[in-house]
Amino acid sequence: MSIRKLKFTKMNGIGNDYIYINGFKEEIDDPSELSIRLSDRHFSVGSDGVIIIAPSKIADFKMRMFNADGSEGKMCGNGTRCIGKYVYEKGLTDKKVVTLETLAGVKTLTLDVKDGKVTSVSVDMGKAVFDSKSIPVISDKSEVINQPLVLPCGSWNITCVSMGNPHCVTFVSDTKSLGLEKIGVQFEHNPIFPERVNTEFIRIIDQNTLEMRVWERGSGETLACGTGACASVAAAVRNGICKPNEEVTVKLLGGDLHITCSDSYDITMRGPAEFSYEGEVEI
Repeated sequence: MSIRKLKFTKMNGIGNDYIYINGFKEEIDDPSELSIRLSDRHFSVGSDGVIIIAPSKIADFKMRMFNADGSEGKMCGNGTRCIGKYVYEKGLTDKKVVTLETLAGVKTLTLDVKDGKVTSVSVDMGKAVFDSKSIPVISDKSEVINQPLVLPCGSWNITCVSMGNPHCVTFVSDTKSLGLEKIGVQFEHNPIFPERVNTEFIRIIDQNTLEMRVWERGSGETLACGTGACASVAAAVRNGICKPNEEVTVKLLGGDLHITCSDSYDITMRGPAEFSYEGEVEI
């Protein structure tokens, strides 16, 4: 077996860190296995997963993202913002409005550029979907809105949302004391979620500010989840906590995201993206 060197870029969107690979130059035979190996924080680069930026026939670029356990995800909100910064600052495009193909559809990225640097990225995240079958969540109700879910760790009221990937949002009085290592697994692997689920634990600060911790399927607790922040604001609007068409700040462990949910549940996410470092690894 031949060994070659793979170039990568480490980036993060408010602490949600991925290893980015230029799929125009690098050939990856088994991205799932690569993500498992490179994501290990003790014996390798360490990340929440691997994102490959590749050519697309229907958009400017294509995104493939793999979680730390090797499973392929449909979409990563923080990852899309990082891709916007990557393709512009590395000269793959000079556009300030970029289209990106994902497994959750084509997303539009609007880049805020100052002195040749991307300072923030706004992403048209599409529509939040509450239909149970589309999420999917197994329920006798067409939508799961503020419904009870009993787990070994306790009883929770949940609202289920799809942002192209499945989310379960629950509003709590305190996020800091939650033992997510135990609780998150029980949500993720509950049989009502046939494709597993990302779970957002939300404390309401006011109608324009939410505090969030997140357990991501395949990765565990992360510092941030863009689609999770979008799903949480959509759930808050649906439950009458936040108002539509007003920007809501979601405070995550890694920083803040700014989410706007229209009255038809179209979602826009605004936030930063950062380069961490460049490197190469033998594969």
